[in-house]
Amino acid sequence: MEIAVLGTGMVGHALAGKLVELGHEVTMGSRESGNPKGVQWAEQAGARGHAGSFAEACSRSGLIINATPGTVSLAVLAEAGADNLNGKVLLDVSNPLDGSKGFPPPLTVCNTDSIAETIQRSYPKARVVKSLNTVSAPVMVDPGRLPGPHDMFIAGNDLDAKSTVSALLQEFAWEPGHIRDLGGLDAARGMEMWLPLWLRIFMQQPQGKMFNIAIVSE
Repeated sequence: MEIAVLGTGMVGHALAGKLVELGHEVTMGSRESGNPKGVQWAEQAGARGHAGSFAEACSRSGLIINATPGTVSLAVLAEAGADNLNGKVLLDVSNPLDGSKGFPPPLTVCNTDSIAETIQRSYPKARVVKSLNTVSAPVMVDPGRLPGPHDMFIAGNDLDAKSTVSALLQEFAWEPGHIRDLGGLDAARGMEMWLPLWLRIFMQQPQGKMFNIAIVSE
């Protein structure tokens, strides 16, 4: 599968690297096609790794992963262009955290809306799915680094798009029984609002210790 990963940060590198390892053709998108981080990643990734602008990455790919900060995601997708998003599965991994307000950062949107829903409204022909935003980048692509079963959430309005993302999560080794489908894209509100609590837990962890949550029921 040809996949665009938008963003050259830690999340983008983790996802793009794992996808290449799994055999996918991956283009890391950035604002300029000659972005040094993107070019360096592509050179290290080998024949399946490519670098380009946001528009170039999306135009050549059937699946698009938004791995940019939620505060800039709409601007990034505007640069990608609606024509390059229409009809495509858009996996939104972003969180609307405002780093300009100190730490821990507040959410720029919450309660009655989410960044995922904002993206869907802005690009109604894209097939937006929310997932992977509730864990750190290493756990996204390697859930086995944590002991015992734990959960990943998924939300979206398009069932086929969710199936595509679920299959990708399983390639990352997320167990099907622990990929929790929360329903429509409005469930992204709760997924994104988990981040303030996630950050508080993160601050209490010994340095380098990763974690996730698991649903326990009778």
